[in-house]
Amino acid sequence: MAVEAHTPEERVAGRVWTVRLDPYGRLSAGTVRLTCSRPACADQHFPHTAEGRKAAVGHVNSHLAHIRTGGGPRGRAWCGCRAADCAWHTPDPDTRPGNRPVTGRCGGPIVLAVYADRAGRLWRIAEMCASCAAAVPGCRVLDTAPPPRRSTAVRSESRHGTVEAAPGAVTLFSDQHPARPDAASVPAPRRTRRQGTIAQRTVPDDLRPEVLRDELIELGDAFRAYQRCAEPDLAHLATLHERKARAFALWADVTGDRTLRHEAERAESAVLTTREMHLQRTGESLDGTGGGAPAVERLLTRVQAVRAREVLAHVQEHVPFPDAEMRLATLLFTLRAARTGAGNVTGQDLTGWLLGDTEDVLERLVASGWLQLPGTVPEALASRPEEPAVVTVPLLLPGSPTELSIGKTTRARISGWAQKVVGDRKIRKKKLGAPTRLLALYTAAHSRSDGRLGTAEDDGLPLDAVAAFCTLPPTEVGEHAELLVAADWLVDADVSGDRLRGQLTERCLPLGGLL
Repeated sequence: MAVEAHTPEERVAGRVWTVRLDPYGRLSAGTVRLTCSRPACADQHFPHTAEGRKAAVGHVNSHLAHIRTGGGPRGRAWCGCRAADCAWHTPDPDTRPGNRPVTGRCGGPIVLAVYADRAGRLWRIAEMCASCAAAVPGCRVLDTAPPPRRSTAVRSESRHGTVEAAPGAVTLFSDQHPARPDAASVPAPRRTRRQGTIAQRTVPDDLRPEVLRDELIELGDAFRAYQRCAEPDLAHLATLHERKARAFALWADVTGDRTLRHEAERAESAVLTTREMHLQRTGESLDGTGGGAPAVERLLTRVQAVRAREVLAHVQEHVPFPDAEMRLATLLFTLRAARTGAGNVTGQDLTGWLLGDTEDVLERLVASGWLQLPGTVPEALASRPEEPAVVTVPLLLPGSPTELSIGKTTRARISGWAQKVVGDRKIRKKKLGAPTRLLALYTAAHSRSDGRLGTAEDDGLPLDAVAAFCTLPPTEVGEHAELLVAADWLVDADVSGDRLRGQLTERCLPLGGLL
């Protein structure tokens, strides 16, 4: 009977070299630092990222040449990725389109692989198993190690004589399946727990209760899946934010981390904002039961409509003259200069808003000091879109007590909304005057999602407030409301008691203020 003898070789840790390119010093200077995990390599500094990246690539190539000169990857090495708990290819449990599948365990021969991130900031050279190399996106295999050497000897005590086994060999009979001689020293494959991230946070492995950890991981996957959707689903997004608020609140209670509590509060605010956006787009109420309003695309969001009403109130309070033409002019200039106190206007803007003596209105505003022009009034009226006139409103300059704090997008939206109301096709066709146009602005800004004027509790708009904004006596509001009915702006307009009741027509619903 023959006897086989296998001499095992001791397994060693897989070698890993990491080359990094990081910002150094002032960010505006663009200086970068090149670092290498090899202790013998000193840090290097470069004035520009391109130079640093070129040096890093050369450094990596010199490492590869040195490794190949020394024999290349070692077959007796452990997988370097396994030493890092396979974190190089399992940081995120979701499988995105185009990604290679994540392997469940190490396997295959040891290879020499190099990885470079897409940003050109990290390079990694490692001895790792073929399975992990195949699972790491962007990883290139440069060389494969030969299988570990196993010296064998045969000792036979048969009629053919005796052969001595190699010293230190482990003896196995040929009629038995050979067992790995170093099986006791090889750790059993450890089952890696599912990893997950949410809101740029890694979910801890030891987080308890387990159901909270699973919910956080699932939420992170759900948010990433939503970001890949072609079309937005605001109702689903609001549900995700609601789940996130509950999960982060519980996470904060478990760990006592105040930042988690803050994140939960942000998620609660996101729920309200998302539902308001859903209401604006579909006309459904916040509770999802439907508010009876048609599904229309609104020009203003609910928050922007609130800011529009604030602008109207600001103009009413700070207008230098009480007549309607002057109020329309101050509204135009306020909307253009709301952010910085200065804005661009053209002669077409001025003549489109003001049907009367436009030059006289501008002369009065300039004389009162409320408006400043870079040149003369005739030059402002002759300005074209290629070279608009830059006007300044001192009341709106930063630091002024009467300045308006409005974002760039919100200002543009409100200005466009007012332009559409004042320049409405049927209103222009009827050649309605400034008081009627002011009434159209006021009714649009103070309408509900279904177009009805005022809130449901108030049942219409206060007649005194309407008259004050439009510079009209209260007894004449009804007459101008009838003009808007004739222009297909209002329906069911009625002035009774001290209220103005009515509803925007269907064509005007996109301009409604979502009161």
